[in-house]
Amino acid sequence: MSRPGVAARPLRLLASLLTIYLAAPLLAFVVRFALAPQRGFHEGGLWPALWLSLSSATIALAIITLAGVPLAFVLARSASRLASVVGVIVQIPLALPPLMSGIVLIYLVGPYTSLGRLFHRQLTNSSVGVVIAMTFVSAPFLIVAARTAFEAIDQGLLDVAATLGHAEASRFLRVAVPLAGPGIRAGMLLAWLRAFGEYGAVVVLAYNPTTLPIYTYNQFSGVGLPTTLAPTALALVAAALAVVLSRLTWTHRVRPGPSALVATAPVPARGGPVRFEVDERLGSFHLQLAQTAPVRHLAVLGPSGAGKSALLRALAGVGAGRVVFWCGEQVVSDVAVVERSVGYVAQGFSLFPHLSVQRQLLFGRGATPELAAYWTDRLDLRGLESKLPAELSGGQRQRVALGQALCASPRVLLLDEPFSALDVPVRQELRRLLRELQRETGLSTVIVTHDPEEAAYLSDEVLIVSGGDCLQHGASREVFSRPASAEVARLLGIGNVTPAQVVSDDVILCGDVRIRANATGFSRGDRVAWSVRPERVTLREPKAPEVFDPEVSSVPGTIRDVAYVGVASDYLVSIGPAQELTVRSFDTSRWEIGQACVVSIRASDVSLWPSGAFEPVVTSH
Repeated sequence: MSRPGVAARPLRLLASLLTIYLAAPLLAFVVRFALAPQRGFHEGGLWPALWLSLSSATIALAIITLAGVPLAFVLARSASRLASVVGVIVQIPLALPPLMSGIVLIYLVGPYTSLGRLFHRQLTNSSVGVVIAMTFVSAPFLIVAARTAFEAIDQGLLDVAATLGHAEASRFLRVAVPLAGPGIRAGMLLAWLRAFGEYGAVVVLAYNPTTLPIYTYNQFSGVGLPTTLAPTALALVAAALAVVLSRLTWTHRVRPGPSALVATAPVPARGGPVRFEVDERLGSFHLQLAQTAPVRHLAVLGPSGAGKSALLRALAGVGAGRVVFWCGEQVVSDVAVVERSVGYVAQGFSLFPHLSVQRQLLFGRGATPELAAYWTDRLDLRGLESKLPAELSGGQRQRVALGQALCASPRVLLLDEPFSALDVPVRQELRRLLRELQRETGLSTVIVTHDPEEAAYLSDEVLIVSGGDCLQHGASREVFSRPASAEVARLLGIGNVTPAQVVSDDVILCGDVRIRANATGFSRGDRVAWSVRPERVTLREPKAPEVFDPEVSSVPGTIRDVAYVGVASDYLVSIGPAQELTVRSFDTSRWEIGQACVVSIRASDVSLWPSGAFEPVVTSH
């Protein structure tokens, strides 16, 4: 196996060759410049040409930035056919030779065109013509770079900004532009350099006054190389300065507020129990869910791809489709997203990478320093006010995300997998914190999760979803104690879900094993799914005395595996050729792998559901 260093040598060799190729002409020029007795700094027209190039390129860049950055944002966020056409048009100047770009512009702003006559033929052979030419050939560099940067922005961040009360213009200026800043700066640099060095389009559209590239070519044609040293050196210096300036960044750090600032507790939640109806299509996926009974704390539980996040986005107002969302007696879905006062904590912490903790807490419309101070203390964020998200731990980032939503005084809080990326101790700590906030503030919550324990801990009611449809909903205790189907049981983390066939009203057949169960309501031969919770199964030794109980099934088995899970042990027990049960016991030292045992299952602990999803079970008598 080759070592990484050996494998990297060809790459380094290729990189070195290209670097040498690019650096060699510059080095040769520096040597020639240092040794030349005449460099051309005193030639007439040099400094005016330099100034014209610098000023025209800067004006062109200002025009391109002012219009090009919004255009790039629109193109990045639109999938329409018109946006695709505009995207192609924007890139055409990149493919045109500069000389032909100038010819194309003549047909638009030439002296005999409508625009040319409107401006008294001043759009050519003038500094205005220089700017027009530079803008046309260099604009694509900024637009393409900015569009790529905008496309890389997580849409969830813009959605969170909307739920925090920021309109589109505010989201563009305060979120999108800062996050796309490196790409925009790179595009601005490329556009300015391209404009500064443009020759072909400028020479066609505005030969006079003379820019630095035209001046240099005239000197080379009329006098020769010696007098081109000065303009070339000036161009290199200007380009180097532009590169250096483009790399300068500034990060605004907020210092912690004064210790005398009085923290203001939030007013009681002004919302109320929530209910909703959602009908949304995402391609071939159809999300159709309804929660008709008002509920304060709802958990939405389901597998990945079930539509949980789409549901939360719809309720937050940043999805598509038909949504009716009540909070108390008000239909909040009739209100614009920025006016809804719905707290939305998107998956992945939903923090703005360029904002410190203090600015995150104050970002929401209506957030005040006093309220931010309260949540800073309540969420244990004191001392982190000047930190950026990248400098925080996962638990700290999640606290900031909660504080960001709570500082906006929402009427309802929507949380999308809020603790899934955290380790167990931090997850448990934040669950307890959220439960305390539910009790203390009276805030209604809708939490999306795939963790049954989390759903039970943080909800009064549970909505089980899969494939965009509701499988079961109701009070948490009812749903967990009486799953409506085998699929619901699996999603709730209930183990030992196994196919079987009904033999009689009180017996089912699992392979060759007879299990006592209440099969009333099923017919003989019906295929069913059955389950018994691991903690409701008991183990005993085969030679131990058995007390006869007609409600208990005693099945011989063999211990196949033992897993220690804290104070208990999970035993995998084989009870037939292809049947296995998991048994949870607090006896962690008695049983070993390969040991024979007897499994005891009480009929009242067996759950049965109709099932057409399993292979037929062969009945034996």
